[in-house]
Amino acid sequence: MVRARNCAQDAYSRNIEEVIKSTSKRALQYESQMQELSIKLTESLSNFRAMDSLVQESLDGLKRSTQHANRALHEYIPRIHEELDSSLTSLDKLSHTLPEIQSHVADIRHIYDSGREKAKDLVTDLEWLNTEWHERWRVIIFTNRSPVSWRWTAIMRFLFAITFITFAWIAWVAIAGVYRAHRQRLVWGERLMS
Repeated sequence: MVRARNCAQDAYSRNIEEVIKSTSKRALQYESQMQELSIKLTESLSNFRAMDSLVQESLDGLKRSTQHANRALHEYIPRIHEELDSSLTSLDKLSHTLPEIQSHVADIRHIYDSGREKAKDLVTDLEWLNTEWHERWRVIIFTNRSPVSWRWTAIMRFLFAITFITFAWIAWVAIAGVYRAHRQRLVWGERLMS
């Protein structure tokens, strides 16, 4: 019986040892899970604090933006409306005076263009008057770009043609006389040609 008791006590003590081992294993598992949970909670708490500070900054920014928007709504928008009304009245006045100004500008442009044309004509006339008479005479007779009337050009060309024909005829007669004198072997000097 003692032996049976010893066996029962051994079995009971083995049972207790197994229970203690399994309980200590579970306790270690629970402890490691609690440490992991504590680390996760610490990390989550840190993230929560960062998120909370970001949310607070965003709320502060929204409050400031709302204050600026309200201030703009109450201060700046009435001023903008006043300036817009002022601009519209100025535009209305300008729309009435614009056609008159445009007609003045057109008149000024016309006067400027006519003045410029007159200045060009005067410069051309001065250049024409500053040229030598033989150059003017050559331009009138031989070109079409002379600044004189077509009648004057025709008269000058006609006079040139008559003069040219006269000189050509005189030259012809002189050359023919010289040729005849040479052919007949007339001597010049003591005896004159008859």
